[in-house]
Parts: sequence; structure tokens; C-alpha cells
Amino acid sequence: MSTVDAALPVAPPLAGPPPRVLLVRAPYYRDVVDGLTRGAERILREAEAEQATLDVAGAFELPQAIRLAVRGTPRFDAFVALGCVVRGETDHYDHICRETMAGMMAVALQFGLALGTGLLTVDRIEQALARSGQDGHNKGAEAAVAALMQVAAARRFAAS
Repeated sequence: MSTVDAALPVAPPLAGPPPRVLLVRAPYYRDVVDGLTRGAERILREAEAEQATLDVAGAFELPQAIRLAVRGTPRFDAFVALGCVVRGETDHYDHICRETMAGMMAVALQFGLALGTGLLTVDRIEQALARSGQDGHNKGAEAAVAALMQVAAARRFAAS
């Protein structure tokens, strides 16, 4: 199923206090990441979440920044990683995509994090713009929903 076939993302119900969520952004493609951010922020507003934002140099730094945030204060209930990698003429794209996604999964599993991943990996910038627009089918919004669903799971199992 493609994003346009799916129901529009909405914030899931959460028991307990409003969650604290850190948006970690790699705004190399500013228009795309700003669109993803607007989508994520819409969902976080619906959930009445407290939100902070951290920008990093690029996609490769997303898991590193999340790991640094886990070590510090304030504490967050969830993380949403937003960025975009566009295929180029070299294999750099493959390395960055693979290692960034593996890094985010590793840090999420190691520390039991609620993490929504909105890292677009596309062949052309037009594909990224289509997935970060304001028509409601927005991968940033989907990433925020995923993070909040993980918060709900953690709270259900008293794992937060």
C-alpha cells in the first residue's frame, strides 16, 4: 500500500501525561525537511505533546544525535528522526541510507526508545517533495504517529 492509499495519519490515544518528544532533523534538503517537520508537528499538537527540535548536519548524524540526547537532559519519551537522502551518481547514497537506518535501529533497540523514522530515501527530489507535502499524506506525520504508538506500548507495559 502506498501512502496515498492509506488513511490520513492522526495522533493515537495516549494514557498518562503528554509525552515529551525530540524532533531530530537533518535539514540538508530544507524544503523537504521543513515539510516533514510540519507534518510531525501537526500530529504532536493533536497529542498535546511537549516538543523540542534539534538540527544536525546530515542524515548520518541522526542516530548519533539521538544517542547523545539519551545520555543527557531533559529526558524524552520519544524521538522522531527526519531527513532526506537523494540518490546521486556514486554509491555514497547506499552507504548513508544503510548505516543511518541501522544506526537508528541499533540505538532504539539498545536503549528501548520510542523512535519514529521519517528519513526519506529517494531517487529524485520530486519524490521527496511528494512525501513531505501538506496534503496529509506526509512521512513526517507518519513518523510522529509511529513514535507515539511506541510511547503507548511502553506505557502499557510499564516500560517507560
